[in-house]
Amino acid sequence: MTSITSENAVQSPSRIKRLTAPVWNVFKQLASRPLSLVGMVVVALFILMAIFGPIVAPYKFDALIKGAARQAPSAEFFFGTDKLGRDVYSRVLWGAREVIVIPGVATTIAVTIGAIIGMGTAYFGGWIDEIVSRLLDSLLAIPALLLALVMLGVIGPSPIGIVIVIVLLYVPIVARVIRSATLNVRSSGFIEAARLRGEANWYILFREILPSVLPALTVEAALRFSYAIFLTASLGFLGLGVQPPSPDWGRMVNEARESYDRTPWALWFPAGAIAVLVIGVNLLADGLRRVFRYEGV
Repeated sequence: MTSITSENAVQSPSRIKRLTAPVWNVFKQLASRPLSLVGMVVVALFILMAIFGPIVAPYKFDALIKGAARQAPSAEFFFGTDKLGRDVYSRVLWGAREVIVIPGVATTIAVTIGAIIGMGTAYFGGWIDEIVSRLLDSLLAIPALLLALVMLGVIGPSPIGIVIVIVLLYVPIVARVIRSATLNVRSSGFIEAARLRGEANWYILFREILPSVLPALTVEAALRFSYAIFLTASLGFLGLGVQPPSPDWGRMVNEARESYDRTPWALWFPAGAIAVLVIGVNLLADGLRRVFRYEGV
């Protein structure tokens, strides 16, 4: 028994290394490209902001600082204050959590459901593929923002409502991409070998097909996350996002429009945060696309 335990202890690190090698290889390839490296750094900084922002923020997001209304950026107020005397820097830090968590959760759900639908329809084919594909096409025919406005009008503006809207918008797109990728590998030799071995359909889908379409799924997930951030901010700007007193960046931009001539910094910084985050995610997605295309990871 001692020898078996020792053998498992020796094999365990090598197995972990074998499983993490592709991830480390992708990371190295991304770091070797300047723009991809910038995207990774930007995304990492915003994730850290979402985690630790409320801890390091000088004030609460709804704190009214007496006698500090419309203060320009300074050493005391890094991003200045708005017309009500709230610290813009603190509100941007607090708002990072929602602008990342809500799109992140929604994108994860959409990518998971879309991947299952895309792999399943392509693998089984036939009438299942036809019916599901037509249903997805009907959803794609509706303009995204219009569908979002209608859905939030029915559900009501809330974090759960935003998640549902993003999932409904992006599941058809992800499903079509993964369906196309699955069709390319459905007739491969290793799939036929798995069928001849008598493997179950779920095994073939998740152990044979999924690793083959994972590069396309990873790139698509990064792109959907970028669009989800922008959509969340847009809905907040229209007043259909997370409701006050939450410091939603889109709503901050909308509120700052009225007093732009006196407090332009109250609009610049949340709008700039949205732009930088979206650009960073797009750079990271473009880097992933290049890595998977040229390196075949």
